[in-house]
Amino acid sequence: MKKLIYIIISAAVLCAVRAEAIDEITQGATLTLDDCIELAIKNSPEIDIYKQYIEINEARVGESKASYFPSIGASAGYDFASSENKYRASHSNSTSARVALNQLIYSFGKVFSQVKMQKFYKIAAEYDLENAILNTSNNVKSAYYAVLAAKANVDIQKANVLVNERQYDRTKAFFEEGLVSKIDLVNQEVYLSDAKIGLVDAENLYQTAILQLNSAMYVIESPDYNIENTETFNFKNNYAEVNLLNIANVKANEDGTIEPTNAVLTTQVEKNEILENYKFKPYPFTMKESIEKAYKNRPDLLSMQATQDAVKEALSYTKKSYLPDLTGSVGYNWNNNSYYSTNGITMGAYLTTSNLNIMDTRLRIKESKAQLEIAKKNVDLVKQNIYFQVQNAYINMIQLEKNIPLMQTRVKQTLENYELADARYEVGLGNFIELQDAKENYNNAQRDYVQTIYRYNVALTDLQTAMGEK
Repeated sequence: MKKLIYIIISAAVLCAVRAEAIDEITQGATLTLDDCIELAIKNSPEIDIYKQYIEINEARVGESKASYFPSIGASAGYDFASSENKYRASHSNSTSARVALNQLIYSFGKVFSQVKMQKFYKIAAEYDLENAILNTSNNVKSAYYAVLAAKANVDIQKANVLVNERQYDRTKAFFEEGLVSKIDLVNQEVYLSDAKIGLVDAENLYQTAILQLNSAMYVIESPDYNIENTETFNFKNNYAEVNLLNIANVKANEDGTIEPTNAVLTTQVEKNEILENYKFKPYPFTMKESIEKAYKNRPDLLSMQATQDAVKEALSYTKKSYLPDLTGSVGYNWNNNSYYSTNGITMGAYLTTSNLNIMDTRLRIKESKAQLEIAKKNVDLVKQNIYFQVQNAYINMIQLEKNIPLMQTRVKQTLENYELADARYEVGLGNFIELQDAKENYNNAQRDYVQTIYRYNVALTDLQTAMGEK
């Protein structure tokens, strides 16, 4: 228990210190994933609500302990009486006051059970807070990776526009030299328009991803800001400018093919490495180990187990309702009336029961036993849900983990094919359709690669969340 409180307080202090440094997003700021998570924790109304639940349960623990402390009672009064008959009339008045100190001496375990019950409910509330923080962190991570993926896709589309602009200029030059047909030029215009539309769509998706990240951080309005790449999602957002080939300097070979006199590699921009220094490490735990970690760490399961312990103490308290309370009292009485005045100190010890109804108590015990069974079944249900959540997340993550090297190979292969098609088209050995197919295949391979990395990071985050790890 002390360890849990220490962890929560340490996390809260660290979060407060970090969040103070990024109390609000400034224009042009660059946020890390941790910055975004801490902003979300700081701004989340849901987390604030769970903090108040902890305060409520803390107060209830104190209320239960209050029975161990003495209570003070005081009273004061004035009485006047008047009576008349045919013989005589009488009048009297009296003034009285009393102060008493009452102390519970022994409750036969009832107060102890009540205090323990409220402590368990407080522990459950603390785990509920941890679960809210865990889910908030998961939402931020998913939105953060979506922004990185959208940002990479914008980069790909910018590179694609540059490629198509260069292709258009080259095709136009070939057309003016009479080396290609009009249809090639028109088709290239269409491809260039499509590339520009794709860039606009990618930028719109990026803005949408930013809005979703703002929502996950509970930030209503924010200036423009950037986010840093993560260790598992590194990519370049700078793309190389292309020096266009001077198409006018060409020569015809004896076999009729055209060869530029200053031929250079024409795929500089396409060779942009979207992911840079990508650090891919296979997941170190087996499915069985992941499930065991989840059973140990999941705050919702720990909360449910603490609730079960609280219900068990509630049953114990109800069973002890048959037992009396041993109390002690010391007081001072003063009374003054028309005839005499008295005062004195009173002391006593009492063994009492509070309106004991045997039938009502038996039914409440029966109800408490049913509630305890429900609590046990809820624990079992959460365990089953955790098992399948971890299992599904693990399988999904492993599948994407296997796809990553395959996608890397695909990008390299499509790039090589595009370079060959580009070089063939440059010297008149290839046709326009072959070139465009190769370019589209490479462009799609890059997008699919980024999407795979995005899905892998989200799947890994989901698995870590399912295991109760932030």
